[in-house]
Amino acid sequence: MTLTRDDILRAVAGLTLPDGTTLGARDMLRAVTIEGARIRFVIEAPTAAVATTLEPVRQAAIAAVHHLAPGLDVGAVLTAHQAGPVGAGAAAPAGAPPSLKVGRHPTPQAGPAPVAGVDRILAVGSGKGGVGKSTVASNLAVALARKGRRVGLLDADIYGPSQPRMMGVSGRPASPDGQTIMPLHAHGVTIMSIGLMVDADKAVVWRGPMLMGALQQMLNQVAWGQLDVLIIDLPPGTGDVQLTLCQRTNVTGAVIVSTPQDVALLDARKAIDMFRTLKTPILGLIENMSTFHCPHCGEETQIFGHGGVAAEAARLELPLLGALPIDIDTRLAGDAGTPVALTDGPVGLAYAALAQRFIDGGMA
Repeated sequence: MTLTRDDILRAVAGLTLPDGTTLGARDMLRAVTIEGARIRFVIEAPTAAVATTLEPVRQAAIAAVHHLAPGLDVGAVLTAHQAGPVGAGAAAPAGAPPSLKVGRHPTPQAGPAPVAGVDRILAVGSGKGGVGKSTVASNLAVALARKGRRVGLLDADIYGPSQPRMMGVSGRPASPDGQTIMPLHAHGVTIMSIGLMVDADKAVVWRGPMLMGALQQMLNQVAWGQLDVLIIDLPPGTGDVQLTLCQRTNVTGAVIVSTPQDVALLDARKAIDMFRTLKTPILGLIENMSTFHCPHCGEETQIFGHGGVAAEAARLELPLLGALPIDIDTRLAGDAGTPVALTDGPVGLAYAALAQRFIDGGMA
């Protein structure tokens, strides 16, 4: 029997939740993927507290899908849209676990080390700001999650964190013991950002050692769980965060994002040279804002030029992983906290194809 996404939704929609409502009524099913006999989906609770009560529902959902067609490989993951009840800037209630401060001097480390529970680490970088690197990172994470991958997203842009807004998460991450940091979850992705630890309007005024220590904390003290891939959204440039990541962590590879224009490619070359100097594999280049289709007349315009990244990739003998268009829906979706990769429109499909290329290439 060939199952469709609607078959799976109908099979689990009537499962009763602890509050008496149903899984379908609460619209908690996310990232349903069907690849042959392999089926994966995410049950996204509104908070971590609710998620802790849903393990019986998760098991029942797997059993319900198995009942449709015995012999399938069915898997389901529980996530929460928000990690805890303590909001940013709010005082913790009496008797609550101690809060954890992110930002300290780095601790000594012998050499590059893995992140517990994480199979692959992808660094998404660019030579300059404004090329859409964070947009690519968030949408790639969501697109991979929609295909059944267990995905984490670390916003390592300490001075300009944007992932909380783009992924639609807020609230200060909880810490049960003053050491472990509990990440937040949205759209099937596990998320951590310095932007969740400071007031949204406050500048992070830190010198290099504080940046390095904060990155260490977010890599090694966050309870990432079991992830197929952790995507790290790097700040622009070739500074302390990039050096710390590549020297202290086993990075699977780096992905360089650039627009086609020459001024962006000048800086992208510097980022590529940095990763090569640090002996970090470069997995390929992504051309962002590659072309624009007018929604009124249908005319195609290359606002930033076209093909520059493809030519650079060929010159450097690196793969061109994808060429992503620019459109207003991408901007609106990012501002709304619902990445465009959640949709099945032209840009959403472009991100789905990009995610599939990563999967097919063993990168995610």
